[in-house]
Amino acid sequence: MNYLTDKHKQLSESQQSGFMKWFGQLPFDKKAVAIGLSLTVGIGSAAMAWQGTSSDRIYFCIKTPLKTLTCSDKNGRPFRMTPFYWSQWQLDGMPRQIVRNPAMGVNGLVKATNPYKPFRAFGGFLGFALAGWMLRHCQDEEKQRAVFEDIALHRDAAKALMAARSELLESYRDVAIAEVQLQADLDLIANDRTVDIQKAEIYAHTEIEVTQMEASEAIFEAQTAGMTDQQKAEYIKQLREMKTPYLQGSQTLAGTIDPNDKVTGGEQPAIADSDKYRWIKNTIGYPTLIFGGMGAGKSWTTREIIWKKVQAGWNIVALDPHGTQVEWRGVRLITGYKEIADFMQWYMGEMRQRYEDYRLSGLTEEQWTENLRASGKMLSVICEEFTTWTDNIVEPMPDDCEDEKWKPDPDFIGKWFRCAMTESRKQLMIPLFVAHDRTMEILAKAKGLSKLRDAALLEVELIATIDPITTEAKASGQGKIKLPGHGQWIDIELPKLDQKRIDFQLDKPVTSNEPPTIDKATLERIYELEFNLGNKAGDTQDEPKKLSPQAQKLYEYLTRTERIEADVREFKGNFKVAGERFTVEQIKGWMYEIVGASLADWIGEGVIKLNQI
Repeated sequence: MNYLTDKHKQLSESQQSGFMKWFGQLPFDKKAVAIGLSLTVGIGSAAMAWQGTSSDRIYFCIKTPLKTLTCSDKNGRPFRMTPFYWSQWQLDGMPRQIVRNPAMGVNGLVKATNPYKPFRAFGGFLGFALAGWMLRHCQDEEKQRAVFEDIALHRDAAKALMAARSELLESYRDVAIAEVQLQADLDLIANDRTVDIQKAEIYAHTEIEVTQMEASEAIFEAQTAGMTDQQKAEYIKQLREMKTPYLQGSQTLAGTIDPNDKVTGGEQPAIADSDKYRWIKNTIGYPTLIFGGMGAGKSWTTREIIWKKVQAGWNIVALDPHGTQVEWRGVRLITGYKEIADFMQWYMGEMRQRYEDYRLSGLTEEQWTENLRASGKMLSVICEEFTTWTDNIVEPMPDDCEDEKWKPDPDFIGKWFRCAMTESRKQLMIPLFVAHDRTMEILAKAKGLSKLRDAALLEVELIATIDPITTEAKASGQGKIKLPGHGQWIDIELPKLDQKRIDFQLDKPVTSNEPPTIDKATLERIYELEFNLGNKAGDTQDEPKKLSPQAQKLYEYLTRTERIEADVREFKGNFKVAGERFTVEQIKGWMYEIVGASLADWIGEGVIKLNQI
């Protein structure tokens, strides 16, 4: 036995007899024989002790007055006692009526039939005790052995399980190797086919260019027929300096054929270290995804990109489910999910039509693109709050479909998203998506298209920080950009902006620092819809405009705190009613009421100046 400590060994040996120590060294078969002998001795001794009497008995009777003998009690049990107690009774004065029973033994004395009965009973007890002791010793050893047996069983089971897993992994490895080899063979075949196709395209393109050159030479010879060499030289000089009818402003042919000046040219140039905001130019010609958490600056940065697109001559369509024309001046705004769905359907139809026209035009890709640019068909679609589209937009029913037979396509958003990502660039209908994350579950729930997203989208991640004072998220001015088809994320710096741009008119660009111009008719219409329901504007023109209860409390708060210029971002955290705080949009609505009541004037986005009373 393995002992934990010397004290444990000392206590164990002190509680163990030499006999049990000797017994523990015997093999199991000899232990079984010893236990059997002990049980035999115990059973035999008990059997012999069970029968006969261990002492002599004197049977006696009682003489009655009638001279009869009564030798038993009422229950029929004979009167008897041992010789010792008989002699004691005689010494104490035995009555004369007591006489020995002549019918039993010799003068009433019956000798003991089993005088060694106590010793035999003790022998039986000793045999049983010794057998139990030895059995208990064997039981303890069996318990200890069972522990090792259980461990050995688990060990064997674990070995068998590991062997099975090893065999399974070996089989899986063989299958995986075969799959990789098959995929490599398929990729190699596909690459060979791609190379063959590219060679054929190059050969065809070369033949077309040679044909065009020959036709151009023939046309040139026809145009210069009869000219002298000097006249031909002056004519060539004039053609070189002449601007193409497809160019705009001071743009020259040399500038046009520069691949960096075309949307469909080669890769966009890398971001130069000398211009830390050059990355914005990359977003103009690529389908772009701008994402980031709350307060990261998505709206402000998106509007700066839109402004660059407007300056580059792009037509902008803003799809903002909750937008207002006040914040989207100079661009076409489509608000409301149903209206956005109608535009999405038009967008895919227009995309198909442009590709059809391109196939029938006989123009090269570059010529077709220049034709679209010259025709003013450069379209950029801004998808604001794109995260919420899949939960609110349903495919519109075509005009030629019956209501009861119409079933909207559940993948309508996904199809449009794939079309906008992959087919938009060549037709200059480039989208810009604004979302909270880049996962395909958030982007139109188009699972399984992560590789397509990486290959087709230019992605810009905006990083937010936590204000240590207000504990609110705010823009850090930092971000990352990843070009389509590249896995590397490049650190970028966001433009430093003081106001949110709300006007995209080239002739009069303004920012949110300027108050929105609302004419009198618009103010009267707002008043009718919000506060004067059921009455006409003419009925209330002479009455002072009343504030709603919450707007009145806001006005009282501003006057009580002696504010002249009130910025919603500055006092939002301190203004509350009955312990309730409000959002910026709620407070802005009440500020519009205060301005509408001629109690204040707008001086910026979310900033009013109270009129002196």
